[in-house]
Amino acid sequence: MLIHNLSKENTILNVFMSELRDKTIQTDNMRFRRNIERIGEILAYELSKSLHFKSKIIETPLDTTEINLPENEIVICSILRAGIPLHNGLLNYFDAAENAFISAYRHHKSAPERFEIIVEYLACPSLENKTLILADPMLATGQSMVATYEALKPFGTPKEIHLVSVIGAEEGVAYVSNHFKNENAHLWISTIDKNLNEKGYIVPGLGDAGDLCFGQKLQQ
Repeated sequence: MLIHNLSKENTILNVFMSELRDKTIQTDNMRFRRNIERIGEILAYELSKSLHFKSKIIETPLDTTEINLPENEIVICSILRAGIPLHNGLLNYFDAAENAFISAYRHHKSAPERFEIIVEYLACPSLENKTLILADPMLATGQSMVATYEALKPFGTPKEIHLVSVIGAEEGVAYVSNHFKNENAHLWISTIDKNLNEKGYIVPGLGDAGDLCFGQKLQQ
């Protein structure tokens, strides 16, 4: 897997990241969602550089011109619910893409630090020979990404896989890198933090992205 860590360069992305992390700003749910969406747009732009392009002749009102356009058939799959704003950012740029949605959540067992990933809802087009973009803003342990991909396998084999996240932990990045060993697999991520706490949350991270986007959920 090729890892593209955008935090290695100083760009406007740092402004959006700082607001996502800042506990005094992130209480504005609408701004939090919009910042994730804007980061999704930046990640989409960077990802687009790796796609396959083909020359096409465009007719203007005055003449014709030649331009290279992407020819990939893209499917964007987001993990509900925190993945929705990130999905929207990607879709703003890949507006011809097909879409898939999946619910994947942590089911905690006897102790808070022990959990398994449960997949319940899934809607997906064919993935055969297409470019799959898996979008989840928080890449903590990496288990959700892997569980999602395993659930998508009955829909076909994509020719390329792109994982897209806002924040990851080194442990989660290592986990998905070990699982997605194909040379046609990429990870596009805004920044990578060093640690996970005892509950499997990214530190320093930003908190619960789903709650900050859409409000706190009832625990069951």
